[in-house]
Amino acid sequence: MNDISIYYDNAFIPKLENMMEHSQHHSNWDLFQLTYQYKHATLVNHFDDLQVLQYLPEIKPLDYQLDAAKTVIQEMNGRAILADEVGLGKTIEAGLILKEYMIRGLVKNALILVPASLINQWIKELQEKFYIPLVNYRKNYSWDDYPFFIASLDQAKRPNHREELTNLHFDMVIIDEAHRLKNSQTLNYDLVQSLQKKYCLLLTATPIQNDLQEIFNLVSILKPGYLGTEKSFTKKYNNKKHEAINNTFLKKLIQKVMVRNRRKDTLLDDVKRHVHTVWLQFSEEEHEVYQNLENTFHGITSLSKVTYLKQLCSSREACYLSLEKTTNDDIIPQQPTLLDSIASLPHHIKAKKLIDMIEQLKGEKVIVFTEYRATQFYLQWYLAQYDISSVAFKGGMNKGRKEWITQLFKQDKQVLIATEAGGEGINLQFCHHIINYDLPWNPMRLEQRIGRIHRYGQENHIHIYNFAIEKTIEEHIVTLLYDKLAIFENVIGKLDAILAQLQIDSIEQEVKHMMEETNSLGELRIKLNNFTSVIDQMNQSIGDEHYDI
Repeated sequence: MNDISIYYDNAFIPKLENMMEHSQHHSNWDLFQLTYQYKHATLVNHFDDLQVLQYLPEIKPLDYQLDAAKTVIQEMNGRAILADEVGLGKTIEAGLILKEYMIRGLVKNALILVPASLINQWIKELQEKFYIPLVNYRKNYSWDDYPFFIASLDQAKRPNHREELTNLHFDMVIIDEAHRLKNSQTLNYDLVQSLQKKYCLLLTATPIQNDLQEIFNLVSILKPGYLGTEKSFTKKYNNKKHEAINNTFLKKLIQKVMVRNRRKDTLLDDVKRHVHTVWLQFSEEEHEVYQNLENTFHGITSLSKVTYLKQLCSSREACYLSLEKTTNDDIIPQQPTLLDSIASLPHHIKAKKLIDMIEQLKGEKVIVFTEYRATQFYLQWYLAQYDISSVAFKGGMNKGRKEWITQLFKQDKQVLIATEAGGEGINLQFCHHIINYDLPWNPMRLEQRIGRIHRYGQENHIHIYNFAIEKTIEEHIVTLLYDKLAIFENVIGKLDAILAQLQIDSIEQEVKHMMEETNSLGELRIKLNNFTSVIDQMNQSIGDEHYDI
């Protein structure tokens, strides 16, 4: 150790004596007062207290959000996975943590990477509620021009940006929709892993789905080596997801880096879901075409058959356009006759019911979900015939247009007609009515739709209406995949564990496999019935215990 040099200040004491003798000020009194007031205002009395609440008059965080922020700061050293269920306010928790570190002087710059469609939403949240001067990265900017940047992950991983970003040091990095980092072989993962960061927050409602390797990869971004090497982890848990989910030691390790709140444990559970199945019947003309379609496709792979039948249950337009584009040699000979019969159909029974329901709601805002773009176009035109204002939300729109569509719906239009792209990335808690015009095969996708309105900030009980046509493929979907799974009451929290025990990646994929191996809808019904019975039994045996890590 080098010697410390000490110098005696010969001038200070004589100068001090002179000032005291002549009643002079040693420093500017106004500046001294300001310094004293600043130090007093920013004094941290207890390390365990969050200082941030004194500076945020625009928000009133819920208890579980404050607890999450405290846990991350005090126990996880600012490196954590925020894994609350959809709609519980992970952005609020991240904002609390970031602002607290800023107040304490521990974060002076930050990088936030999110899907492009969420950039404006993040800017709005952090600027309006947390007074954080977040800047959207633009072309020709340098990544160190501003202390707080937000950008899309796709933009940041481009070679020219990646090189600059990995040479900088960030006090905090926040990644939203962090399930996009689950594959360690992707450019997304490589970028985030390479960033120099003191604190790091990964936000995802689904920290684990199909493979324990996913959670290993996320944890390794936060704490490399915490779960061992990739080789040792794979050797220990590969193909043993069910055993690992129940491994107490592994659970405790992961809980040291992950905060997960569930809707049932929060005040959001006070917002009730009222689920209504709306049964409809085809008109004679529609039923005849449906039966003709089913008979014509006898012997053709069931997946193709079911796809056309589902489309006809949505709209004549969806089925017509799909058939028109077919290149299947088994279908082409029947194509002209089928197209003519579909084109001659009257307005769809679902569309007529939709008008009735919207009119009954007397001006209240409604979100309508459909799986098909053709149906979306048709419904927007059909609603206009009844002077019902609507706006369409679909995939492929840039973030500015998505924000504009959302504002149009909030301020001016009564109905938002969304394809599956509207099932994620937008917050619509100012609305509390959803009509599922079409039902997806995967119940988790339905939960994602509902999460658009059943989220932090929702003040009303919500109503979900599921349209289904009797004596069609939709009847199988409702009675087998939804009623038996009791999807809205008790399965969502346990579905991953059930699928793990069955060694199934997803319900959607399993149903598709069944359709590909089935020759008739009757046989498909039996298989679906057996499948859902097994899941129902496992659901009851699990009880209230949650297997999620």
